[in-house]
Amino acid sequence: MQKPAVELLPDERALSPQELALAELIVTTLNLETRPSEIDPEAPLYGAGLGLDSIDILEIALAVSKAYGIRLRSDDGNNQMIFSSLRSLNQHIQQLRAK
Repeated sequence: MQKPAVELLPDERALSPQELALAELIVTTLNLETRPSEIDPEAPLYGAGLGLDSIDILEIALAVSKAYGIRLRSDDGNNQMIFSSLRSLNQHIQQLRAK
């Protein structure tokens, strides 16, 4: 059997089960009028993209801390990167949970 000329990569915009659970938490916490499965995991959370503001990000941080039993600190110098997208937030959560 011949190998395809172009290898297909998994859809980078598809949500993993962990990302979907996090998206559900965000939608529920902020009472957003979008379905969790419609959130682009690479889209910015703050400003453009999902369109959240700093208060929304604080609410997400509190909800994540309660739901996942981890501590997200407001003085973390990496917060801009951590909260840059659903995918980056999920990766950070999973790293903290693995410790």
